[in-house]
Amino acid sequence: MKRRHFFFFSGGLAIAGLGYLAKNVKTQTHSPNTNADRLLEPPNFRFVSIADSGTGSKSQYDVAGAMKGYYDQNPYPLVVMAGDNIYNNGEIEKVEAVFERPYKPLLDRGVRFQACLGNHDIRTDNGDPQVAYPGFNMKGRYYSFQEGDIQFFALDTNYEANWESQLTWLKNELSHSQAAWKVVFGHHQIYASGHYGYNEFLAPKLTPLFAQYGVQLYINGHEHHYERTYPIRGTTYVTCGCAAGLRPVGRSQWTALSASRLGFAAYEVYGDRILVQAIGTDGTVFDRGIIPLN
Repeated sequence: MKRRHFFFFSGGLAIAGLGYLAKNVKTQTHSPNTNADRLLEPPNFRFVSIADSGTGSKSQYDVAGAMKGYYDQNPYPLVVMAGDNIYNNGEIEKVEAVFERPYKPLLDRGVRFQACLGNHDIRTDNGDPQVAYPGFNMKGRYYSFQEGDIQFFALDTNYEANWESQLTWLKNELSHSQAAWKVVFGHHQIYASGHYGYNEFLAPKLTPLFAQYGVQLYINGHEHHYERTYPIRGTTYVTCGCAAGLRPVGRSQWTALSASRLGFAAYEVYGDRILVQAIGTDGTVFDRGIIPLN
């Protein structure tokens, strides 16, 4: 999937081959220093997300250390792993080196990791050993689980996935969900401004369902940077593939903030909003935004 090319005109943005409508992008955002974001009441739930993590490198350990530092101040029970859990080829025999050791301080405290499959993960036995590995808590190649008033939907976004079956399942799950918050995560990007850019394969499959059933948040990796979009037809897209390595990133019309910076995303869920923060390896917050309850 090649990166899309963007052309700017005085009247707005035209995107080659996309037919993207700028009116679908809300333009309000919140800067890291906005006083309104200083939320005093405790959240109903906290979780964090990472992707493209499974290298065993110093960078992975640096991000894992920052996650532990955040946990010490703001305990959370859940880490969403958006794929490429084991580099380079998804070999399950590497799981101790690239998962169990880096995240041992969190695992020892009972933090649960919920994973999905990335493109590197399916290179060995189509990812089946990772699906079966207890530490990744995968109920299948795609699955859902609920935390209070949040329902999470994990997808296999690889091109080789059984899309007919998966889309039927996702539509059924979304249509029957009574959760106030619907959070979908998968490995591949839909809206991003890095090496791959806009995803012409996934967007027509998933974004109509997100809009129809009120999905407020989609979390992904594959792009090795951090990026948060403005809400697009009610959905905010967060790329967090910066848990172990980086690539350059630009900006698009949908971009609220993008950064080629190691780190993870942290989420505080309230009754009417989710506070999203990007946190670097030094513990500093380099992005903060609000996702409203639609």
